[in-house]
Amino acid sequence: MSFRMYAREISPPVRISLLVVTLVSLGICSELKVRVRLSDGLIGEEILDANSENDDITVEFKQGDGTHITVVFDFKRDVRIVRALILGEPERGQNQYQVLCFVSRLDHHEIIPTESMARLRQLFCDGILQKNPHLVRTAEEKRGVEHLHMDMAVNVSHAGHLYTLIHNLCKEAHEGFYTRTADTKHWLDKGIETIEFEPLPQTVDVSGLQRCPSTLDLWQPCFCSYHLRLEWLPCLLKYCRSRRGAAGRANPYKCGIRSCSKGYRFDYYVPHKQLCPWDEET
Repeated sequence: MSFRMYAREISPPVRISLLVVTLVSLGICSELKVRVRLSDGLIGEEILDANSENDDITVEFKQGDGTHITVVFDFKRDVRIVRALILGEPERGQNQYQVLCFVSRLDHHEIIPTESMARLRQLFCDGILQKNPHLVRTAEEKRGVEHLHMDMAVNVSHAGHLYTLIHNLCKEAHEGFYTRTADTKHWLDKGIETIEFEPLPQTVDVSGLQRCPSTLDLWQPCFCSYHLRLEWLPCLLKYCRSRRGAAGRANPYKCGIRSCSKGYRFDYYVPHKQLCPWDEET
């Protein structure tokens, strides 16, 4: 489903079709809330916020099993941070909760720029696109799953020098903070602050290492997979053409967005299967 962005007076009149998003406001209009159907069939709410000063966008939602997902798209540093706070089952010997953090290079085509997201938020602040907050949204385009092999573990004990956002989000990911060699090289080449990390064992380094669902012993090392899907993202800007002027030229202008859903799969080594309970039935 698409919708039109508000056109300023310098643009020709534009018909606005309404996207159903609830403005979350506690005296200050700061974030958008979108009702979506999650992969488990339950209805959830995505909260989207844009920080123009830091040039980043944050998406948060809670899955049906209580897992809290936070995804940060940082355009300034070319960084995408995926954080999952997963509730454990103490009766099965698990911790009360476990935090996973995956830091990787940002693809700028995943989501619209921060400025456009901030403008979209302002449209709801002004009441221009606010209607029917209970309708469940479905993305116009369902994108595939991005498969990321995380081959580096970030050393949390030496992560105090990391910029504040990563440190605050991932400080509790003591045994679950990962990145990739290729991404760290990219950030280093761009002069962005590097991350202290250590290589994880690879398949060729560990004889007979299996994926966690195939590993019977809870205390054996294995390769774990974590999956998630963002069900609604404003992924592309739409452009319309104005009426031809005196010079006979039709000038394009931003007139809407396209929404997408996108999946992620993170594969990584764990020292024992007990750290990968969600992958049992994958």
